[in-house]
Amino acid sequence: MERISGIGVSPGIVVGRVFVLDDESRRIPRRSIKPEDIDRQLARLEEAVELSACELERVREQAEQDIGREAAQIFGFHVSMLRDKVLMEGIQKLVREELITAEHAVDTVFQQWADRFRAMPDSAFTTKVNDITDLSSRVLAHLIGEHGTSLEEIEDGAIVVAAELTPSQTVGFDRDKVIAIATDFGGRTSHTSIVARALSIPAVVGLGSLCNRLSDGDVIIIDGGRGMVIIDPDDDTIEHYLSEEVVRGEHQMTLREMAKLEPITTDGVEIQVLGNIEFAEEVGPVLEFGGEGVGLYRTEFLYLAGEREPTEEEHFAAYKECVERLGGKPLTIRTMDLGADKYTQAQSRNPERNPALGLRSIRYCLKNLPLFKRQLRAILRASALGPVKLMLPLVTSIDEVRQSKHLINDIMEDLAEEGVAFDRDLQIGIMIEVPAAALMASNFAREVDFFSVGTNDLVQYTLAVDRTNEKVADVFAPAHPAVLKLVRDVVRAGRRREVPISCCGEAAGDIEFAALLMGLGVRTLSVSPGNVPGIKRLIRSISIARCERLAKKAISFDSDTQVSMYVRDRLRKILPEAYDNVGSRRG
Repeated sequence: MERISGIGVSPGIVVGRVFVLDDESRRIPRRSIKPEDIDRQLARLEEAVELSACELERVREQAEQDIGREAAQIFGFHVSMLRDKVLMEGIQKLVREELITAEHAVDTVFQQWADRFRAMPDSAFTTKVNDITDLSSRVLAHLIGEHGTSLEEIEDGAIVVAAELTPSQTVGFDRDKVIAIATDFGGRTSHTSIVARALSIPAVVGLGSLCNRLSDGDVIIIDGGRGMVIIDPDDDTIEHYLSEEVVRGEHQMTLREMAKLEPITTDGVEIQVLGNIEFAEEVGPVLEFGGEGVGLYRTEFLYLAGEREPTEEEHFAAYKECVERLGGKPLTIRTMDLGADKYTQAQSRNPERNPALGLRSIRYCLKNLPLFKRQLRAILRASALGPVKLMLPLVTSIDEVRQSKHLINDIMEDLAEEGVAFDRDLQIGIMIEVPAAALMASNFAREVDFFSVGTNDLVQYTLAVDRTNEKVADVFAPAHPAVLKLVRDVVRAGRRREVPISCCGEAAGDIEFAALLMGLGVRTLSVSPGNVPGIKRLIRSISIARCERLAKKAISFDSDTQVSMYVRDRLRKILPEAYDNVGSRRG
């Protein structure tokens, strides 16, 4: 018997036999064409894209019946991407200029997009790679024929194990046969994970090399709440897990209902729970899971989607769609946060040796003013349509804030002269992501309207740990006392100046860290859509007074291990059943 830990993305416990899905990507050879064949290749491309789009519309319609309208919007996003003008222009350009077949151009361009997403240090983007793979496979299937898999061979009661699954594969499973899924790759925020949760299929992802350890017919246990896979379990273990599932299955219904309830602590303090998104289509899941708006809209996709920088109109269209989907709920747009990723460095004439400490985020924007102005103009225009806030990333000095505000004021004057509507009282905030910003929070509080603590980078820069490096992953600890003290000081500085503080890092979706944040004085949490119900359950199960005692004691320890053990022990006593399903970070 062997236990393997991964990331639990859809709760539930099942025992079943393995079906290994061997779906390796095929290699598309480069074949040249003659100039007179260009039109035929472009016609083939247009037909394949249109067939794929129609196919996805049918998938979306069926998904609406199976998993609900909001979650099915994932496939609406796929259709939008497939019909993206920049994407199609890139493929057509390759066919014309390189004189290659449509299928090789499709394979090349989609692979470039996947590489860009994969190179981003933010896991919110890397988890979208399988969406791109899904689209590529679909278009190629119409160009050169179906890529054969063995899905039709699945028997009843199967647990599908694969290196990775696409959203359309997941939504297309026969639920009478597939009872759980487990994959080597993936993350909590991937669209495949969202689909699995919507379908209530127990799922664990990020398991490493599970595929290589299993064969068809092997018996395993999937624990989607704890993120655990047990290979070849003995009879006692099977009996233990199956008896436990009865209780936890009932509790999961309560978790679904939790999305509709107000996030108010047991002593009457209201906590605002918002969602983090990368695409307008993700507004649907945020609202479906009970989010009160969007606390972080990452805008990097607009730059990664094509070979050229997005226009002002393309920015505006994306922001307008978000505002409309939110229907009056707040939207916080973070300005472009590029520069530390591999893709941006690859485009540079002189790549930086250490881009994480180089020209990135707000520094990059202030060195590229035309680029920055286009985005700021679009955000200001969108602010006339609904409640919008503007947030500057990776700020380290007061000068960066003042330069940005001066630029925004200039743009406001230009828009006013042009007769273009915008919110003259647009709130401008900063992300607290580096120790310098945390230590100077009282000074920043005089300049901005709100703070948002970005734990991903704050932990990285405080502890000198590359959060994308698996060799030091165990050292990346949001609950480190040094990080907690910085957050405490930021909250105190904000309160003195009546500047609201939120937390939008991934750690905010972890019940241990969320309880500490509330104890330190944070009253707004912005998390991945799927984490919203679990965080609301935590809020409704605990008092602020209890959180304050937790935080006061935790901050007195001298190691993150002590903090995690202490908080975990206390939370298990307060809400033991919820603790198993939220997916807390392992210390």
